[in-house]
Amino acid sequence: MVIEWGTVLYGAALTVVLVPLGPLALRERSLPVIGTCALTAGCAAIAWNAVLIDAGAGGFFVDAPIAVIPVSWQDTGTGVWALALVSLILGLSVGRSHRPTEVARLAAASALVAFLVDVYLY
Repeated sequence: MVIEWGTVLYGAALTVVLVPLGPLALRERSLPVIGTCALTAGCAAIAWNAVLIDAGAGGFFVDAPIAVIPVSWQDTGTGVWALALVSLILGLSVGRSHRPTEVARLAAASALVAFLVDVYLY
């Protein structure tokens, strides 16, 4: 069974709301940077789930039998897509004035939050 579109959009909204916690934890204070991280991570979650829905990839939604972190391939894909897209978009836009290592840290923090939102909240 694959995820429904309502759940995808709900999860993306949660991602947009919670991803700013990642950059804020790294002491980022630029609203354009934080907003870019949040919106891009939300779009990444939608894009990844759209691929899974189109492919009928129900096997990606099977959680690991680990009570502490019941991660699935779908959850992992959300984190990977968020890392890739936030790195790209942030590095090509409002993050150009940041050092590449800082862009990578911001992208990693954003992707981690997106991953955890996916694992635990939808």
